[in-house]
Amino acid sequence: MKSLLSLNKYFYKYRWKLLAGLLFVAISVIFGILPAELVRESFNIVEDAIAAYRENPDFDYSDLRNQLILYGVIIIGSSLLKGLFMFFMRQTIIVVSRHIEYDMKNEIYDQYQKLSLAFYKRNRTGDLMNRISEDVSRVRMYVGPAIMYTMNVGMTLLLIIPIMIYWSPRLSLYVLAPLPLLATSIYYVSRKINVKSEQVQRQLSAISSFVQETFSGIRVLKAYVREEKSLQEFNEEANHYFDRNKELFRINALFFPLMILLIGLSTILTVYIGGQETIAGKIETGVIAQFIIYVNMLTWPVASIGWVTSLVQRAAASQERINEFLRVEPEIKNPSEEELAFKGGIHFKEVSFTYPDTGIKAIDKLSFKLEPGKSLAIVGRTGSGKSTVANLIGRLYDVDEGELLIDGQDIRKVNLDVLRQNIGYVPQEAFLFSNSIGANIAFGRDGASEEEIIAAAKNAHVHDNIMDFPDGYQTKVGERGVTLSGGQKQRVSIARAIIKAPPLLIFDDCLSAVDTETEEAILSNLKKLIDQSTSLIISHRVSSVKNADHILVLENGRVIEEGNHDTLMQEGGYYQEMYEQQLLELEKGS
Repeated sequence: MKSLLSLNKYFYKYRWKLLAGLLFVAISVIFGILPAELVRESFNIVEDAIAAYRENPDFDYSDLRNQLILYGVIIIGSSLLKGLFMFFMRQTIIVVSRHIEYDMKNEIYDQYQKLSLAFYKRNRTGDLMNRISEDVSRVRMYVGPAIMYTMNVGMTLLLIIPIMIYWSPRLSLYVLAPLPLLATSIYYVSRKINVKSEQVQRQLSAISSFVQETFSGIRVLKAYVREEKSLQEFNEEANHYFDRNKELFRINALFFPLMILLIGLSTILTVYIGGQETIAGKIETGVIAQFIIYVNMLTWPVASIGWVTSLVQRAAASQERINEFLRVEPEIKNPSEEELAFKGGIHFKEVSFTYPDTGIKAIDKLSFKLEPGKSLAIVGRTGSGKSTVANLIGRLYDVDEGELLIDGQDIRKVNLDVLRQNIGYVPQEAFLFSNSIGANIAFGRDGASEEEIIAAAKNAHVHDNIMDFPDGYQTKVGERGVTLSGGQKQRVSIARAIIKAPPLLIFDDCLSAVDTETEEAILSNLKKLIDQSTSLIISHRVSSVKNADHILVLENGRVIEEGNHDTLMQEGGYYQEMYEQQLLELEKGS
């Protein structure tokens, strides 16, 4: 239960609505009790009328009839008012639970955005999604229905039991005896239902993951003619889901019969013991009818104790899972809110970096300087540390050793938001949102006009491809841009970066999926923009970097060669070898 204490801030925030809900609970219970009192009086009036008739058949019943009619009107009115205040109760408490759910999801989402890139590499996406969906929903069941029914149970017991004891302590004892048994039984049944429900949910998640993976890899599936095998595997998963549901339904079948059985037992005891008490002259006949109504009023609130207990247990477990993530401190924090006149100067001074999760040393005492307005290119084999340089400049990770300076300041002291706002970053793996092409390009800058979007697309050499689609810039790209080719996705990603017109442009091997001719066209279009900005071009293709002001050749996180294209070609080292090899491959391909 300690984990649920973190919800107290929300209860305090909505305390007045919760207090109003408690008041509505009390009023609805009072209006529920009143008809029972009137039914008791009505039975006593009828009993007196029968006795009077036996003594005098000509007895005038008009006053009694009018009194019974009045009681009937009051009973109907009380029932309507009880329903009205139950509506108000749900409108306050359940609505508060929805407000808390909304606040929690925003808090978790905000925390997720603050957390560093390393956090997402350590945790599965599905697990993170469950925290903000399934776990929050379970907690909402605690702050909504569980609290509402707890208030209802407490208020009902507090008002009804003293009245029952007042009229007949012995009858009250017998009538209330099955109710703890009912609550305990419901608790155990609910626990089993929850266990089976979780198994059903896990199996449903397995089916969803299987189907999602199948759809994502449908090309590979068809290429290897694995449709029949895939169908067999899906049938196995579906059968497991079917079996889990059968187990759940069997347990569910116990719930209402068990509740009705114990309600019936209480009613039988009320009539039997009440009859004995009436014959003994200890209570009036109307008390039996009154107690039967009370039994029905108490049944569901008492039965809900077991259900609520189960809800609280599930909510506590879910809240603990949520708290685990909320307690995680971001590894990368914004150290300052000061504005920064960003020029784009980058200086690596003996920088070393090792990835914390894998232990791979990607950068080893790397030093170089990129002056504002200049262009720097980095080439090297896969795993040489090229992309790590881009990650460190965007401060997705912090350096382990050495210094990384931005315009002469330690990057760890620079306003992180301003730093990233001034960088136009095109990652190696182009990611597009499930939106239109135009919206994906405009993502780079708020308020971008249609003309600016088109201009950016033309510079990225993707405008003609976009116009070939029936809906043009309004074409939906699907999940992760699945409807576009790899080259088209990369070029849309480039357009998204250049529409930002940032002081620093970082191209991280973003032309790997386009042909050499298209690459030349894109670089030609971007040359003016690159000349106006500080540019870092990362590539494994020499053709992408040969026009840069300075070129670094990396191997195992160290600089093995550096200079401009002509200088490196004259040195006859690894750069020249790579250039000639790629030129030979191009000639073979043509």
